[in-house]
Amino acid sequence: MRGSDFAELKAFVAVVERQSFARAAEHLGLSPSALSQTIRQLEARIGARLLNRTTRSVAPTASGELLYKRIAPLFREMAAAVAEASEATGQMKGTLRINTLGIAARTVIAPRLSRFHRVHPDVVLDIVVDDALADIVAGRFDAGIRVGGRLEKDMVAVRLTPDLDMVAVASPDYLARRGTPRSPAELHDHACINWRLQMDGRHYRWEFRKRGQRLDVAVDGPVVTNHADIGVAAALNGLGIAYHFDKDGVGELVAQGRLVQVLADWSISRPGLFLYYPNRQHRPALLGSFIDCLLDRKPFDRL
Repeated sequence: MRGSDFAELKAFVAVVERQSFARAAEHLGLSPSALSQTIRQLEARIGARLLNRTTRSVAPTASGELLYKRIAPLFREMAAAVAEASEATGQMKGTLRINTLGIAARTVIAPRLSRFHRVHPDVVLDIVVDDALADIVAGRFDAGIRVGGRLEKDMVAVRLTPDLDMVAVASPDYLARRGTPRSPAELHDHACINWRLQMDGRHYRWEFRKRGQRLDVAVDGPVVTNHADIGVAAALNGLGIAYHFDKDGVGELVAQGRLVQVLADWSISRPGLFLYYPNRQHRPALLGSFIDCLLDRKPFDRL
């Protein structure tokens, strides 16, 4: 295979996996126009159209899908071989792709970015914040971070945090105007900040439990969001009651008096945050080092 043939195939794989010419070009260090020319050369050489392109999306044609399925594993094997050779020298290089919940990005990853970079300055962390339960294998991620209990059984899971408490909160101003609910059933008389589930677009039914009694409540209110920051901001501005993990910045706001917890005796705990990755025989050393960083293990515990 000529070097130009390899470059064309590598460019094709990058476009399919990133579903974008712009993102693929950035990854390859090319201009979008140069990348488009490379793909056109590959299509001309093969004699088939490989990609369907619109102004908003890129997807492989039937021929492109067949080609991708055959060559993508080969490129992954080559990348793994290079990574293992790099690991043998003790100098880790490459890109680590992580798909994570927003709460994990804010509370677990962000505070440790600088210490990871100090130990591995030649490693690129590609972090995608996604509150849906993404397929990390189809998305070509090395690992994902989710709340426990929602992980596929064929994944290896590493606990990152203790269980997380859910808390219902509202601003002092809102409670002064509308009163304080004493039971989950009273939420029907209140404005609530709804959470949209990204998997299917449904609204999350708020879950409560007290002395073995469980209640799931469908709430209504002026704001629906799939982003925790919006929900917390709406509660801070007196728009209604929000229901979030206490570690998602809510506990600190309660301690400051800017939010007030309600229905505390009904609140539940959810399984903590877990990092998970495909159950393979060999876990890349780079992923293992990232896990050590998130858990504050050596050598990151001294940084």
